[in-house]
Amino acid sequence: MTYRYWYYTLAPFSLMIEKRMSDFTGNHILSVNQFDREAIEKVFSVANSMKPYATRQKRTTVLDGAILGNLFFEPSTRTRVSFGTAFNLLGGEVRETTGMSSSALAKGESLYDTARVLSGYSDIIAMRHPAAGSVAEFAEGSRVPVINGGDGANEHPTQALLDLFTIKRELEYNGHGIDGLHIAMIGDLRYGRTVHSLSRLLCLFNNIRFTLISPKELAMPQPIIDAIENAGHQLTITDTLEGNMDADICYQTRIQEERFPSQEEANKYRGKFRLNQSIYTKHFQSKTVIMHPLPRDSRMEANELDNDLNLNPNLAIFRQTDNGVLVRMALFALTLGVENLLTKYERDVVWYSNKSK
Repeated sequence: MTYRYWYYTLAPFSLMIEKRMSDFTGNHILSVNQFDREAIEKVFSVANSMKPYATRQKRTTVLDGAILGNLFFEPSTRTRVSFGTAFNLLGGEVRETTGMSSSALAKGESLYDTARVLSGYSDIIAMRHPAAGSVAEFAEGSRVPVINGGDGANEHPTQALLDLFTIKRELEYNGHGIDGLHIAMIGDLRYGRTVHSLSRLLCLFNNIRFTLISPKELAMPQPIIDAIENAGHQLTITDTLEGNMDADICYQTRIQEERFPSQEEANKYRGKFRLNQSIYTKHFQSKTVIMHPLPRDSRMEANELDNDLNLNPNLAIFRQTDNGVLVRMALFALTLGVENLLTKYERDVVWYSNKSK
């Protein structure tokens, strides 16, 4: 008889957001503040080992019998499906709930009570919620590890990790590393949680140049500015896209209209910063990598990342989404303590697939 050994506990967790990750097993992943460069490299190393499974060259059943509680109380397509896919690719099963109105939270149940109940049904939980700090509050009541899938305008640690993983891969293609990077972040930097988390991770590296381009009303929050400056990085803040940016990365963001006080307020900024092939050619290097956390708003009045960039080889947005599965697979494997057991439970793929091409 073959026994499976992934990390499992129903004992209460202590919340250690600010403690650096030295051992992932059994720990919540709530904030990028938990990571140092060593922990990041560990995640990336495991993520690289996941490629044969993500491209269906092989499959692994290392998490056969394990259950992911996929709790998304805010609209999501990519992140929710990416978490579920990542867990399925490791052999696990997914149970999910979507939307606030279809959950007991709509009946007044506390996050703590929800966590106590649903952690009894799951081996690990991925959660998104519209309120800042909500996932950490939920984790206080959980008896299993919780991974933050986005909490309001606060943080999105797994997106930041997959973005950094993408940056590393894209720069390596051009013979560079992350140290010395010049990144231009454009758009809604106030409510865009992805740029908040990514900026904090980049602060761990050396000699980063940040160019932050946004309307003054949607500028990067001061705590993020302080973190960049305290880490000794170069910082330029402007409300116009002009001149030659000589940036290695152009990171475009969507206007987060769901976080504005009103739709009318959000409409003031829609389409304010657009990127198409003509603007790209005018302001960026021929090798500048174009990134976006998605979804991109392709409505005519916004069109923030034009379809005429779709054939540009430097458009990395779909490589980002592919990398997201690898990174989330790595986080599941590390958190459940099976990162060294993947090959032991390998199987052949018996159906047709062209993902590896």
